[in-house]
Amino acid sequence: TFIGVAWALIRPFLTMVVFTVVFGRLANLPSEGGAPYPILVFSAMLPWQFFSNALSECSNSLITNANLISKVYFPRLVVPTSAVIVSFVDFLISGIILLGLMAWYQEVPSWRVVTLPLFILVAFAAAMGAGLWLAALNVQYRDFRYVVPFLVQFGLYISPVGFSSSIIPDRWRLLYSLNPMVGVIDGFRWAIIGGDVALYWPGFLLSLLLVVVLLVTGILYFRRMERTFADVI
Repeated sequence: TFIGVAWALIRPFLTMVVFTVVFGRLANLPSEGGAPYPILVFSAMLPWQFFSNALSECSNSLITNANLISKVYFPRLVVPTSAVIVSFVDFLISGIILLGLMAWYQEVPSWRVVTLPLFILVAFAAAMGAGLWLAALNVQYRDFRYVVPFLVQFGLYISPVGFSSSIIPDRWRLLYSLNPMVGVIDGFRWAIIGGDVALYWPGFLLSLLLVVVLLVTGILYFRRMERTFADVI
């Protein structure tokens, strides 16, 4: 719908404005690769918004489709997967803002932008893995849905969305990368901003490993629990 498309554009744009003012102006934190601060923020806002939207949609996807699940047999994995795909469509729409920002600031992406699909794939895997866990847990423990907004909000605060992860002291960067979205966000910035932006490879590889573990365990847990979905729902 028109409202849905408009919201997919307005929400990340307003968040970007707030983060630019708070972190870029008031806190005066440095940008990365000489990029304007709004581009630094929005290049991270894209994967984070996709991830957080996917978590919210996935967590309620099975409950929302309870009538269909209890009456018709089909692969239950389709339900949370479709929720992630819907969030991915919003992600693509939000990308229009990034293109507009780069045109406004006359920023030209480097050759690294061709690697962006790889980082998008990692973001999709992270959203899918975490979403499967939350979808299954929300069926078993109905009150768990109240925890999801807190998890999403907490994740925003501990992820380098409004600032560059390079401000984290070197001795803590590997530990900081235990948050899988750190590697995803750093990868997006490395691909989009270019310049002298350096990707912290040990941290990225650790985040990538955790994303793989999250996806595999999410699929296994979901498949183990789906036999009881129709009865529990």
